[in-house]
Amino acid sequence: MPFEDRLGEVMRRTGDSFEPEDRRGLVASGLVRGRRRLARRRTAAVTGSVLALAAVGLGGAYAAGLVGGTGGTGDTGGAASVASPPKPTEQSGSTGEQMVALFTSLLPPGTVTGQQGRGTDEGPKGFGGPSASAVFDDGKGGGLVGLAVSRVDPHSEAAGEQAACPARSARDYDACHAETLADGSRYMLFQGYEYPDRREPTKEWRAVLLTPRGALIDASEWNAPAEKGAKVSRDTPPLTAEQLKSLVTAPQWLSVAYGLKAPAKNDHRSTGPSAEAVEKQLAALLPAGKGLRVLEKDGQEGYASLVVDDGNGRGLVQINVQTGMSDVSPGGETSTLPDGTLVGLDKKDGEKGAAGVVGWTADTVRPNGFRVVVSAFNTGNQNQAATRAEPPLTLEQLKVIALDPHWLTLK
Repeated sequence: MPFEDRLGEVMRRTGDSFEPEDRRGLVASGLVRGRRRLARRRTAAVTGSVLALAAVGLGGAYAAGLVGGTGGTGDTGGAASVASPPKPTEQSGSTGEQMVALFTSLLPPGTVTGQQGRGTDEGPKGFGGPSASAVFDDGKGGGLVGLAVSRVDPHSEAAGEQAACPARSARDYDACHAETLADGSRYMLFQGYEYPDRREPTKEWRAVLLTPRGALIDASEWNAPAEKGAKVSRDTPPLTAEQLKSLVTAPQWLSVAYGLKAPAKNDHRSTGPSAEAVEKQLAALLPAGKGLRVLEKDGQEGYASLVVDDGNGRGLVQINVQTGMSDVSPGGETSTLPDGTLVGLDKKDGEKGAAGVVGWTADTVRPNGFRVVVSAFNTGNQNQAATRAEPPLTLEQLKVIALDPHWLTLK
């Protein structure tokens, strides 16, 4: 089985394995983070997996044939020169060769090498889709640039997240801008880093376009010739913010996207109450009299996070609401209430190793398997050092929030 097919199968099995019984051994904060990443990537897997494969191919041992596959294009070995690229239609779909030709024709003047492409039907079953990537050099150093096209339900929460700026509490970045264009399309430009903790200087800039008909055009670029494992070649990625926007908003990509099968509306498994409902309820349950101000908020189904400040520094509060659970996460003190509800209280160092960060967690599981996990940290971003001595909420206050009966009827 080809490498990309094996990787796709592993990704599918990994995603399918995220069932409640498999989460028992995870600590509460890791559980929240893992579920959040999984939900964000359910849509991104379709658009980004082939792009990621292209990046790996350019930077590692799988370069030969990894992305091209059967019918795909490999490294052309020189600068692209495309006078009139083939134009895919909604009826015919697109080939890897067409994707590369269209992609390179939309890049600004410069040298293009290492072209990789995949067509409409050339990816692993259930993953992949039309994509193209190359190392682009404007004379100041080569950087990897890639683009993927997919068709999504434009009204789904998962699709909307792709065109929304992430909360800084979830990922550190330099800048992010989201807007609605004149035709109703949603556009997002993210300027951050490959590694949120910035352990390497590799920068990632990403632009996403989501149209009202469900075309999702997702492009990323790096200031290195590979996403990972390559030394940076320039201060910033090769395309400017304006050039990256021009690339993803080029109307030619719409023919590719609308040639793909439209997904069924709301074709995703519900994992809990809506992000808006969880955010609103969590904010309402913050203890009065502490002067807590909500500075940032983020969420998705069954999950929410708030960055708060009581005048003593920023702190992060996270909550996860689940069903079908049977036990609290291990560690700390565990007790059982008269009604059979399990309660776990724990204090630990921050999971991401930032200086001085500690996290306090209240984990509750009712007899019917309904679980509410609430954590608080003494920083507004776990990738950054502590901003206060202790989290903004005590363990007892976290416990009160987790056991509040409003969660049982939240939708």
